[in-house]
Amino acid sequence: MVASTATQSFNRFSNLWTVAQWNFIIRESVNQGYAHKALLLFREMKQKGLEPNNLTFPSVAKACSKLLNIKYCQIVHTHVVKSGFQSDLFVQTSVVDVYVKCSQLGFAYNVFARMPHRDVASWNSMILGFAQLGFVDRVVDLFHEMGNEGIRPDSVTVIGLTQSALSVKDLRMMKSVHSLGIKIGLEIDVSVSNTWIAAYAKCGELGLAETVFDGIDKDLMTAVSWNSLIAGYALFEQCPKAIGFFKKMIHGGFRANLSTILSLLSSCLQPEVLFHGKLIHCHGIQVGCDSDIQVINTLISMYSKCGDIGSARYLFDNMLAKTRVSWTVMIAGYSEKGDLDEAMTLFSEMEAVGEKPDLVTVVSLLSGCGQAGALELGKWIDDYSIMNGLKDNLIVCNALIDMYAKCGNIDNARELFYTIPEKSLVSWTTLIAGYALNGEFKEALALFFQMIESRLKPNHVTFLAVLQACNHGGFLEKGWECFNLMTKVFKINPGLDHYSCMANLLGRMGRLKEAFEFIQNMPFKPDAGIWGGLLSSCKIHRNIVIAECVAYRLFELDPQTAGPYVEMANIYASAGKWDRVAEIRTMMKCNKVRKSPGKSIVQVNGKTHEFTVEDRFHPEGFLIYETLENLALHMKE
Repeated sequence: MVASTATQSFNRFSNLWTVAQWNFIIRESVNQGYAHKALLLFREMKQKGLEPNNLTFPSVAKACSKLLNIKYCQIVHTHVVKSGFQSDLFVQTSVVDVYVKCSQLGFAYNVFARMPHRDVASWNSMILGFAQLGFVDRVVDLFHEMGNEGIRPDSVTVIGLTQSALSVKDLRMMKSVHSLGIKIGLEIDVSVSNTWIAAYAKCGELGLAETVFDGIDKDLMTAVSWNSLIAGYALFEQCPKAIGFFKKMIHGGFRANLSTILSLLSSCLQPEVLFHGKLIHCHGIQVGCDSDIQVINTLISMYSKCGDIGSARYLFDNMLAKTRVSWTVMIAGYSEKGDLDEAMTLFSEMEAVGEKPDLVTVVSLLSGCGQAGALELGKWIDDYSIMNGLKDNLIVCNALIDMYAKCGNIDNARELFYTIPEKSLVSWTTLIAGYALNGEFKEALALFFQMIESRLKPNHVTFLAVLQACNHGGFLEKGWECFNLMTKVFKINPGLDHYSCMANLLGRMGRLKEAFEFIQNMPFKPDAGIWGGLLSSCKIHRNIVIAECVAYRLFELDPQTAGPYVEMANIYASAGKWDRVAEIRTMMKCNKVRKSPGKSIVQVNGKTHEFTVEDRFHPEGFLIYETLENLALHMKE
């Protein structure tokens, strides 16, 4: 009764409203998030015989863009055409903008091209539209046309150009846009600087991102400035740097928000930074964002990746409302840990509660299958992805190629690769790596050069895969050819892994002195892995002199790791230097070095079984060792 009276009162007074009053109520509805209500008000306004003006249509267009409904956009556009405001600059720009936001660039450009007059806002709408969808060439063409018409770019133009450069990770274009911004005096605009920080960081140029950050006036700096830089370091898993800037942010009087906490948590992805992750978790509780679903999902991922699967599961089990992301990150946590039994149990529970797994869930399980060598489970997931329409997705196909290759079924991997109609760089790289892993080194090289002939540009991951093929195949000349191709033709700076491949290849071929000099001349400090590879080569080629030099560096780098001591003791033992073997064992005792026993993982009927050296605790242990002894006798015969 009361609601009916209120409606009648509203209708009675609305009959007396002017167009200006209707415009106000429509605009307020849009600004307060009631886009659908704004459109209903527009319809009622028309029904009452009032004609909208040039201030009505922009608000109505904005309502359509919030709803992302192309049908509503076209209806409003029809009203504009029928009205007397079709040539109004403000109205036409709003129509262009709504089509852009609905990703209808064809309609947007048709309206834009027919505009008799265009201002900077009109050009910006089109530039931003093409930039957001990754049409870099169109963005550049529009920018040049804009200049030819004498329109001066503003901060929105520069932000659009920056987004376009970022979409293709074009650092050269990014620097050109940066120069343009400085030239027209926009470096003092903090929103532009924040965009540059984020763009440089995402392109991996964290030094340049920090330079832009340092150039912002302290009085103009915002929380977004700090968050952009922290997010950049988090993206590249540089936890200490991210934490360092977070501390400076707090000391500078800024308060952490949801974005800050999410970025910091996503930087903690290794067991050694678990303590930092826990501190950030505590800070999230203090600022009151620990109940946010994004934060909880990120926490589950953080604890899983840092090796604390128990804490991850505790958070998951205590969630009041689990989303698909929640299930997926928990399943991924168990998959990465190698616990496929629990991962599949959760997968079944996820389906049972009506939450449908998506491609990310499936890819997480396939990754786990590849790591554990669980071929039968991988095949089941392959069948599942077909039945649920997921195998049409290129990401899933690439994950399946990777799984089959890592499980030793290179034939299935190859067959799937050649059925993909439009292969991505990841597709090529995955099969090249698969060939290398399965000992088909010539095939890996042939596929690599076939990829180059198809005019697809390899990246650092592709070169790592092909260098690994050269390394394991002992192809020294091809190795140098690929390394030079990487550095001189494709202008890609090699990382530590690429140098490690070349050093291992030199060592494998007995070029130990050359390998030692190659490692010493690298542009960055060698790690234990690269020295360890050379030490193994010294053992194979019985070179004690270089082995001693290498071992000394390994003992300095990581005195608690048993591997180098054992390797050096074996080298001395093979040369009959038993006094040196005794010295190594004494060093191990003094440094309290303990050798961890090796272990094997076997999957039978979907169940994972783990064995350590001389493990007799398996329920079927007696039968297993009896079978092994029989096999050993057959091998001797």
